[in-house]
Amino acid sequence: MTHLSSIFPFRGVGVNFKDRVKERDICVGVIGLGYVGLPLAVAFAEAGFHTLGFDLLKEKVAKINQGLSYIPDVAKNRLRPLVKKGLLEATSDFSRLREVDAISICVPTPLRKTKDPDISHIIQSVEAVAQYLRKGQLVVLESTTYPGTTEEVVLPILEGKGKKVGKDFFLAFSPERIDPGNAHYETRNIPKIIGGMTPLCTERAKTLYESIVVQVVSVSSTQVAEMVKLLENTFRAVNIGLVNEMAILCHKMRIDMWEVIEGARTKPFGFMAFYPGPGLGGHCIPVDPIYLSWKAKLINSEARFIDLAAQVNGQMPHHVRDLVVEGLNREKKALNGAKILILGVTYKKDVDDVRESPALDIWKLLSEGGGDVSYHDPYVPQLRIELKTFKCQPLTSKVLKQADAVVIISDHSVFNYAKIVKEARLVVDTRHATRNVKSGRDKIVKI
Repeated sequence: MTHLSSIFPFRGVGVNFKDRVKERDICVGVIGLGYVGLPLAVAFAEAGFHTLGFDLLKEKVAKINQGLSYIPDVAKNRLRPLVKKGLLEATSDFSRLREVDAISICVPTPLRKTKDPDISHIIQSVEAVAQYLRKGQLVVLESTTYPGTTEEVVLPILEGKGKKVGKDFFLAFSPERIDPGNAHYETRNIPKIIGGMTPLCTERAKTLYESIVVQVVSVSSTQVAEMVKLLENTFRAVNIGLVNEMAILCHKMRIDMWEVIEGARTKPFGFMAFYPGPGLGGHCIPVDPIYLSWKAKLINSEARFIDLAAQVNGQMPHHVRDLVVEGLNREKKALNGAKILILGVTYKKDVDDVRESPALDIWKLLSEGGGDVSYHDPYVPQLRIELKTFKCQPLTSKVLKQADAVVIISDHSVFNYAKIVKEARLVVDTRHATRNVKSGRDKIVKI
């Protein structure tokens, strides 16, 4: 395969950086080709930039170079022409960082079992950048992290060999805002926050991203940019925690929480609708607020709303388990020995991502109670639960009728909810997915 460097030789990032971006005369590198990195790389390539994606997983690299997408939000008919034209290439050879003029780091930032931030992927990526860093390169961290990471962790590594930010290289933070499965909002039309280590760093990062997104918003520092992302997701986590707590109260008082929300959302001001569910999932909402809570403890402060919301949201799988038990008891059956079919094991509808999915916790709780648990999810052909691999069951009439309880965790659009309610003995609906089903409502237990 021909290297981009032979097609697109480096000429240095000088004072004419804006002109070079306008002329698509720079090469862009993206480290981490997952749900954030691959759409970003595709956006740069579609805008006419020669783009080089970096990932340690050779399977991902091979698929991209064959024009095959493993991310639902990136269709192969978008990816393949870019690869064929030579605008997009993937590699596991990090020495090729020398070839690029701008680098976006989009690696995962999970939590350790101790609930401490795990920024090891960021550190490894930045160390690779530092090893091959050359004068004039722009480095942008996109991975969600705690305030201070860019200045306190990334900057010292990049300046470790005597280089100076704002002079020898440029550094900024720009939080990713991707919403997997969202057909309306994608990389191009989601406003981009930029905070640089120096005004010139901010300016150069802004210039680059303005070429692929409709709006770029500059903030005064990397810390502000880092906090923006945490506020966005903490806002959601806290409000979801509130409605989850309300849902538990409403259930005990025999009040329909979903009807309450529909009534409240008619107010044209002062209310924003959030909806209860089986628990938080995904790579952001369950994790990002904990990063902020951890940082608060470091400065001898408290994040009481965050901690309380995490506690409430963490109890929702237990509440779902209790609803299953309640429904089975109504049918004079016990959880022990009952056949439980989970519908949808992803963390949200119409995606294939099971990271932090509440379905995993619910599965374990039902199994611990003696339930015989299986699942159907068209996006997940097999699932790993505590060292055991389970295969997706076909969603046939026989499977539905044999289940003592069907639990809807991910409300995928492809599910025929009328058929599910008709043929199942009991349906525990955690997503209000059966709201339009007219007959068989006596079988439904809502969260």
